[in-house]
Amino acid sequence: MSTAQSHSGESSLPTLTSGPHSKRLGLISIVACFGGLLFGYDTGVANGAEGPMAAELGLNLLQVGVVISSLVFAAAVGALVSGQIADSWGRRKTIIALAVLFFVGTLLVVLSPASSEPGTFSAAGFSVLVAGRIMLGLAVGGASTVVPVYLAELAPYEIRGSITGRNELAIVAGQLAAFVMNAILGTWLGGSLDGVWRIMFSICALPALVLFFGMLRMPESPRWLVENGEYEKAYDVLKTVRSADRALAELHEIQVVADKEQLKSKPVGIKAVLSNRWLVRIVCVGIGVATMQQLTGINSIMYYGTRVLEEAGMTAGQAVLANITFGIVAVIGGMIGLRNMDRLDRRTTFMTGLSLTTVCHLLVAFASMLLPVGNPLRPIIILVLVVAFVASMQTFLSVAVWVWLAEIFPLHMRGLGIGISVFFGWGTNGVLTLFFPSLVSGVGITGCFFIFAGVGALALYFVATQVPETRGRTLEALEEDVSSGAIHHSR
Repeated sequence: MSTAQSHSGESSLPTLTSGPHSKRLGLISIVACFGGLLFGYDTGVANGAEGPMAAELGLNLLQVGVVISSLVFAAAVGALVSGQIADSWGRRKTIIALAVLFFVGTLLVVLSPASSEPGTFSAAGFSVLVAGRIMLGLAVGGASTVVPVYLAELAPYEIRGSITGRNELAIVAGQLAAFVMNAILGTWLGGSLDGVWRIMFSICALPALVLFFGMLRMPESPRWLVENGEYEKAYDVLKTVRSADRALAELHEIQVVADKEQLKSKPVGIKAVLSNRWLVRIVCVGIGVATMQQLTGINSIMYYGTRVLEEAGMTAGQAVLANITFGIVAVIGGMIGLRNMDRLDRRTTFMTGLSLTTVCHLLVAFASMLLPVGNPLRPIIILVLVVAFVASMQTFLSVAVWVWLAEIFPLHMRGLGIGISVFFGWGTNGVLTLFFPSLVSGVGITGCFFIFAGVGALALYFVATQVPETRGRTLEALEEDVSSGAIHHSR
């Protein structure tokens, strides 16, 4: 019998019931997921705004690359720092602070001054624009770390996957919204209105306000409250999202594990990680999972999908419209993935997703190699295969990765653990963002997707040998087994 089946923590809890507390939990998840929506919109909006923006501010290709990649590299820092801040301040306060960052960053981008002569370089505009993108990046990275943790700590273990996974669905919905708004504004206003890119960016100020005012009325994570000795507040929160008997039982279970950790007089933060070889190992596995997700090339498609399609043989106009397909498929795949989160094991989901994406990579590479440029079937077949890749990624990997990262780390270093992991994930994303256009230009679609396929094969081996299962277990049960190393033996 596996550790997951024999652990008594899950079976001792009263059965999960529906009622007003379920609706309250649903409302909390919707408000918190505006952080994911902002994450998606801010990373997707540049896909169509970069052209008008460069034209108005007089930016060259290198400067455009700096503007785009500055958000991604700042997100890596934001993920690392926000995780530690969330462990110290609390999840709720950190998300509120991130909403302020989203709003201020948006203002800076939208108000970037242009040169007095249209189309000439504006040093001031470039500086303000990059500053705004850096602020947005810090907010995006922080949201990618703190929102999943907040949702995982509020959700009951039976439906933790589907609650936490809502954030990834919000991310792809935000990207789709960005693609659609860019297409609408670019088509209707692009040729007749200066500063259309400013309107594209300004839209994300609205969800930032919703996130800020919404989180003011949301509770703190009960697990963070217990970790900080505020048991009565934690119980008050649990009573709003659980039945009365379930709330009391969960509070007792959380408190028992928290008391055990405090009695051990362990160091906190990075010292706690370095003092336990099993925590070091699980952080390394977390880094591998976050990096694996980025090395599939999914964000290269979401950021530069139009470039890939143009390389395949489409015109610029056709590529912009076809790019919306990626966003639509991503949302549909995210909905399916969310539905499967509490039905399929995380490891099964990872293995299935990596197998499918690797096959898609190979098929795209072979199609690009065998169908010469100018063949009318080339752009159509490559579009279909890339769509299949995006669908496979969003259905089986994207949701599962964020859920797994939010639940694998012990409470006392959960923000730090996911922050370190996501830092490396965003760092990998940044490198790909910076060099992907050059890679496509240098080795073409064929070379790019053969590289992605090779990385996918290595990722399959990594998951099979290193990644432990987390589905169907309480966070407290996982914490005990991660800290002792038993979780690696149960696999």
